[in-house]
Order: sequence, then structure tokens, then C-alpha cells
Amino acid sequence: MYDSERQSLSIRAVNIGLVANVVLALFKVAFGIIGNSPALLADGVNSTSDVAYYVVVRVFMQLARKPADREHPYGHAQLESIAAVIVGAFVITTAVAIFWDAVNKVYALWAGHGTFEGAAPVAFFIALGTIVVKIGLMVYTRRISTATANLAVAALVKDHRNDVFAASGAALGIFLGRSGLPWGDPLAGAVVALLILRTGVMILSDASSDLMDNVPSDELAVQVQEALSDLPGVECIEEVFAHRFGPYLVLNVTAGIDGSLSVAAGDSIASAIEDRLYERIDLLRHVHVHYHPVGVARVPEAGVPPKSMIDE
Repeated sequence: MYDSERQSLSIRAVNIGLVANVVLALFKVAFGIIGNSPALLADGVNSTSDVAYYVVVRVFMQLARKPADREHPYGHAQLESIAAVIVGAFVITTAVAIFWDAVNKVYALWAGHGTFEGAAPVAFFIALGTIVVKIGLMVYTRRISTATANLAVAALVKDHRNDVFAASGAALGIFLGRSGLPWGDPLAGAVVALLILRTGVMILSDASSDLMDNVPSDELAVQVQEALSDLPGVECIEEVFAHRFGPYLVLNVTAGIDGSLSVAAGDSIASAIEDRLYERIDLLRHVHVHYHPVGVARVPEAGVPPKSMIDE
């Protein structure tokens, strides 16, 4: 997939989610208040926060499209990971606020300081409608996430899934509240908040791992070994190191070649390694190849002690 196509799909997923959340937030907040439903209102607050960080993600993803420059030779793709961190932070903050408010309402009912007669029927139907809309958005956004390997879009998939749980909890709470269990509605809000919190932590964990250059080194090393196993001139692969820049990879590969070959022949093999890896590994942006002679003793440079002396 070309970068332009990948970016267009990613931005489309954000735009559709943004519009949907604006509409859902307006309905849920309005009918949460009118319909006297703490659970639906809490879910509406969740959707309102969604709108805020969708705007932030949209801005960051636009910035991530900027081409490479002298300060950022590998481009700006890591802004997608930063956008995912922002999503996670917003989700966690929202979860804490919803949980605290719900616990206060449950305590007030338990202590006899408040009354609750149940939410209006319209609140229940708004919650059910939210579930349907969010399931559709989750499926659609997951397809785009799989096709683009965009961490920010992957975070939005989890947020849509989180909203399905939130709306389901709100619907259950409204049903319990209307069935004569006044604590059911706010208690459902508290459970929803815990689910939201878990999702936020997962998003932050994934995005932080990406920013810390965490790559699947074992799997990647095996993939490199398999890709180069039948390449003429490559005797062995000694080392494979990778750096991640957003969804893209930069590889540093050390190969062993016949030590009797000329420098020009070694350079030709290195170029063949680069071509093969670009062909076999998706989202590979750069390959740096270093080659060592195999079967020939390495002579230390003048003034540089042998490695054995350095180790001692």
C-alpha cells in the first residue's frame, strides 16, 4: 500500500469517527439529562471526550504526513504513536471522572441522601442505538487499522470497542433502574468506567512500547534469516537490529560473506540484501547493511588493540 493511500484511509477513519462521536455526544448528554439517566450521561461525557481527542488525533495525523527533513530524516510518522498516547491519556482521565461521579451517586442512594425513580424509556433506546453504531464503527475502523498498521487508528478501534462496552453497561443500568433497582443505573456507570480505564491503559502501553523502539526482534530476525537464506554470496546473518518510526522499520543487518571477495563484490552482495529485504518485509523504510569476512582472520587497524585485549 502506498503512503498516500495509507494516510488517506487513516484520516478517513478518524473523520468518520469524529462525526459519529459529535452526534452521539449531543444525543447522549441531552437525553441523559432530560431522561434522568446517570449511566447515559456518563456515556455522553465519554463521547464528548472522544470528540476532543479525535480532533487532536486528526491534527497529529495530518502533521505525520510531513515529508522527511534534516531534523527528522526518517519522517514524522512517530507522531501517530504520540497521537495514540494522547488517546490513552484522554481515555484514562475520562474513566476516572466517570467512576468518581458514579460512586458518589451509588453512595448517596445507599446512605439515603438521594432518590432515583428510573430513567425515561428514550434513554434506554439511545443506549441501544449507540451500541449498534459503535459496533459498525469498530468493524470498519479495524479493517483500516489492519490495512494501514497505523497505531493511532488501532487505538481508535479499541476506543470504539470500549464505547460498545460503555453503552451496553449504560443500557443495563437503565434497565435495572427502571426495574426498581435505583442503584443499578449509577453502578453500571462505575463498571463502565473500569472498562474504559482498562482500555486506556492498554492504549498507553502499546503506544509507549512503540515510542521506546520495542520491536518483535525474534520474529523479525527469523523473517530476515528466511528472506536471505538462499541469496547468493550470503554465508550467514550475524546480527539484526531494528528501529521503529511509527509503522515503519529501519533495519541494521550484519552479514557474513566470503572474505576473499573484493570490496566491489561485497558491495554488490550488500545491495542484493537491501533489495531482497525491501521486497519481503512490509513497511520497511531503510536498510543499512554491514558485512564481515567469513573464514578470514581480521587484522586489527594500526593503533587499535585486538578485541580480546579490549575485553580484558
